[in-house]
Amino acid sequence: MSRLTICLLFALITLPVQAVSLVMDSGERQVTLLELYTSQGCSSCPPAERWLNDYVADDALWQSIVPVAFHVDYWDYIGWKDPYATTANGERQRDYARAGHARTVYTPGFFTNGREWRGWTWRMGPRASRKRSGNLVVRVEDGQLAAHFPDTDKPLQLNIAILGFGIETDVLRGENRNSTLRQEFVSLAHVAHPSANGEWRVALPDFDGRGTSRLGLAVWISEPGHPAPLQATGGWLQ
Repeated sequence: MSRLTICLLFALITLPVQAVSLVMDSGERQVTLLELYTSQGCSSCPPAERWLNDYVADDALWQSIVPVAFHVDYWDYIGWKDPYATTANGERQRDYARAGHARTVYTPGFFTNGREWRGWTWRMGPRASRKRSGNLVVRVEDGQLAAHFPDTDKPLQLNIAILGFGIETDVLRGENRNSTLRQEFVSLAHVAHPSANGEWRVALPDFDGRGTSRLGLAVWISEPGHPAPLQATGGWLQ
């Protein structure tokens, strides 16, 4: 190897690493937030998860639909503790029921833009929204997130969910015992930040990414005390 080649390689190696920024833009038309409430302890959930997993390779992903799988803990008692389940996820689903957006709390349970939806059983995708909700613009860089949504006369919340992909779990007990579950779009962390003017500058939430092969980000706007999204966007994290 020549001296010049060695010098060039050394220069490339020692160049400072520049952070890659992620910019997400929903557009004016409402992007569908597709929520799945699921559990590794629920024998009815794997078919719904396999259906949701197909969105990884769908052209609509991040453009017109943002899927999120919220794992709930209310089935942990039947023999298997879901490592991705939180009490907060179950409470979010109960909030939908309390608001009259669902008849009861169950898994697998889907919601599209805050409304109970069962079309997946016929292998149908949710119908695209025709609402023009406003443009949600998000920029992520160096662990910080800045977001802008058109100013309104009411307070808003910015929801941020870190999503885990390529997750495989060998279930040893419970209804899915001796099964290997393959899951995508798993919410690893979900936080909400208030704003009075549609502007946010916050840190990304802490999360445990062990066991994932890829990470994504889902961001959506809602009103305080109301889980239904007004607008959403998402993308792959570098």
